[in-house]
Amino acid sequence: MIQLKTIEELRLMKESAHLVSKTLGMLAKEIKPGINTLYLDKLAHDFIKDHGAEPAFLGYGGFPNSLCISPNEQVVHGFPNNDIIKEGDVLSVDCGVILNGFVGDHAYTFEIGEVKPEVKKLLQVTKESLYKGIEQCVRGKRIGDISHAIQSHCEKEGYGVVKELVGHGLGRQMHEDPQVPNYGRQGSGKVIKDGLAIAIEPMVNMGTEKVKFHNDGWTVTTLDNLPSAHFEHDVAVINGKPVLLSTFKYVYEALGIVSDEEKPFQLDF
Repeated sequence: MIQLKTIEELRLMKESAHLVSKTLGMLAKEIKPGINTLYLDKLAHDFIKDHGAEPAFLGYGGFPNSLCISPNEQVVHGFPNNDIIKEGDVLSVDCGVILNGFVGDHAYTFEIGEVKPEVKKLLQVTKESLYKGIEQCVRGKRIGDISHAIQSHCEKEGYGVVKELVGHGLGRQMHEDPQVPNYGRQGSGKVIKDGLAIAIEPMVNMGTEKVKFHNDGWTVTTLDNLPSAHFEHDVAVINGKPVLLSTFKYVYEALGIVSDEEKPFQLDF
């Protein structure tokens, strides 16, 4: 059952989402060649606790860390470890917090130094598809309209859209109804209503859409070992329109990126 949220609940969810956003922005200043991802995990854990929240991922289903960090061919759910980040890598960093009883959960894929042009394009198109999906998050449309917008934008560039992993509803629990696939038919799925809060998260591969689930129960990699990209926003429907609860502005400030991509989806409430 979909749990529609009140404006008061969405305000609390925005605070949770923005703490995730600030955590990603803090990490953006630290992500560089020569460090390991356990270092990033410790930074995030301490930052979240210092802001009066709990890491949502830590202990979830037995997950041992505060961040999911997935380099290169890893799609999602990678364990932070002692491996050194190298020039030319890409690094998906997925973060969740629990604040005021609500979960914030979003992700960004970082370029480590200079990456290959074809990898840079994969990241660009994947992030574009996220906003294509958000555009469809309008009262009266259906979840399938979000899914179709993401899939069509990525597949026209020849990329593989992962089908075994999907976005989801969000609230007091990290995974609520409805599921939000990154593929599907227009006009299919649940009707979008005011108060809906979802995490939209395209997971897109440079090559095949097929993935491998590893024996550790968490790590997912592309079957052909080509790179994957992952971007995620928390989105609510208010007065019939999509409103971002999360933001990449702290990441962009840290990286010196100028962008107005979020402007159509911003609302003070």
